[in-house]
Amino acid sequence: MITIKKATSKKDLKAFVKFPFKLYKNSKYWVPPIIKQELDTFNKDKNPVFNDADARFFLAYKDGELVGRIAGIVNWLEINKQGIKKMRFGWFDFIDDLEVSKALFETVENIGREHQLSYAEGPVGFSNLDKVGIMTEGYDHLATMITWYNHAYYVDHYKARGYEIEKEYAESSFPFENVKPKYFKKAQELIKQRYNLRALKLTKTKEVMPYVDRMFDLFNESYASLSSFVEITDIQKEYFKKKFIGFINPEYIKFVVDKNDRLIGFAIVMPRFAEALQKANGKLFPFGFAHILKAKHNSKEVIFYLIGILPEYHNKGIHAVIFNEYYETFKAKGIKTCYRTPELENNFAIKKIWKHFDPVIYAKRKTYVKDLF
Repeated sequence: MITIKKATSKKDLKAFVKFPFKLYKNSKYWVPPIIKQELDTFNKDKNPVFNDADARFFLAYKDGELVGRIAGIVNWLEINKQGIKKMRFGWFDFIDDLEVSKALFETVENIGREHQLSYAEGPVGFSNLDKVGIMTEGYDHLATMITWYNHAYYVDHYKARGYEIEKEYAESSFPFENVKPKYFKKAQELIKQRYNLRALKLTKTKEVMPYVDRMFDLFNESYASLSSFVEITDIQKEYFKKKFIGFINPEYIKFVVDKNDRLIGFAIVMPRFAEALQKANGKLFPFGFAHILKAKHNSKEVIFYLIGILPEYHNKGIHAVIFNEYYETFKAKGIKTCYRTPELENNFAIKKIWKHFDPVIYAKRKTYVKDLF
């Protein structure tokens, strides 16, 4: 018998966060989150996303044993401002039992019907800064801290419930030795002269902070045309500052400004924390923080997290300026491998940017959709 319980207490939410630790206990490729950070994400008093979204968290039990979880999310910004009547769901994990996944699917689908939403899509988070998609290829590759990992049987459960593919993403990597300055060195100098631009060389977090609000504004503007985009509000900017910026090496955040100091391009790269997070096993103390700090300063692998360019500067080669800055930084640090976050398969513009580096796709993921009426 399957029982679904709404997680409301601290004990329930902790069980929600810790369930994947049991499900992927023997996996070499799953990367655990920091438990406290996950709990803070789901805390309505700490995460300002709840000003514009509702979320319910559910646990599935079979014969008294915890066997699955799911988060059902209603993003009112998306529904009321964009007119997209979507029931989101994410943080969806379960044992290989169709009755378990069915009960969890039904739970979020019913919430969608309660709100007269047209369809359900997942797995997704609250916004574009959250994890997205189930892995459909690449199960034998180490995941990253910014993606969900899952067992191969998940796909069959979505299909069994009548879900169809909505969006497709690819993750790729390339060795740093593939980066040849001839593709951007000369071009970036000409571009800076032509448009009167300069790249900021920041080495301290306190130097980065004055530009972060403008970076999020530029993020909103440059990503607005992508499907499923939900804007980052002013109050969320402060939250993400505290949550992310301290984890990122300041020299890995690149800004390009015009003659009036207006931000027209940015990029964020992160050290690859995967192995450090596996060693931490969900806890910052007593030793987890030391593993993460070591990776921050010594990792020879990096992840390109975000690149944003003001729409009026699209197709003007601004990425060449950004790549030149990273080339100098990575060369000095001895970086060996570069990874890219999941990118939409139909985002041909971003593919053109990376083509000279001969990236190799090592994993694919998808979101799935189902009509609710």
